[in-house]
Amino acid sequence: MPNPVVIGVAGGSGSGKTTVVRRIVESLPHDHVTVLEHDRYYRDRGDLRLEERAALNYDHPDALETDLLVEHVTQLRAGRPVRVPVYDFARYARLPGSDLAEPRPAIIVEGILIFTDATLRRLMDIKVFVDADADTRFIRRLRRDVSERGRTMESVVDQYQNTVKPMHLEFVEPSKRYADLIIPVGGHNPVAIDMMLSTIRGLTAR
Repeated sequence: MPNPVVIGVAGGSGSGKTTVVRRIVESLPHDHVTVLEHDRYYRDRGDLRLEERAALNYDHPDALETDLLVEHVTQLRAGRPVRVPVYDFARYARLPGSDLAEPRPAIIVEGILIFTDATLRRLMDIKVFVDADADTRFIRRLRRDVSERGRTMESVVDQYQNTVKPMHLEFVEPSKRYADLIIPVGGHNPVAIDMMLSTIRGLTAR
């Protein structure tokens, strides 16, 4: 298998990264893409009680086991499958099992903090930053965390004010300078999306 193309998709929480990732997957042949989500790699803090885990700052780079993600991307680039952690967002904990990720022609690495790590950035062939205004990001995050992650509205608001917003300003927003392409208006910018897809198809056809 030729060296796969590694595509980094970053942006703030609720910016529209999932929409952009879906468009990439849909634009390539079936079973040609493996997606690695950075938030599967939150550190396992099973030594803490649930209340203590819930109070941790999950928006700081240190909250994530990025070294393991780097190792997995490296292994996939070399044509070897990897076992990806499974994370329970309702319990703020890793689950015992893992999911198999196979090496494929395109590997998408997605997450809010993936551009903050220089080693991880160097593994990427194209870096995409999905941009959206703060109000839109907060509303999307609120809806997602309540409906999909078992959170209360109060806990989402508290987390946003205490860690999400300040960490976005300190780490996520500055990492935009590493992007090769910035997609404004979240995933709803057809011109930017088409430019990105054209570039990715060209890279995967090498």
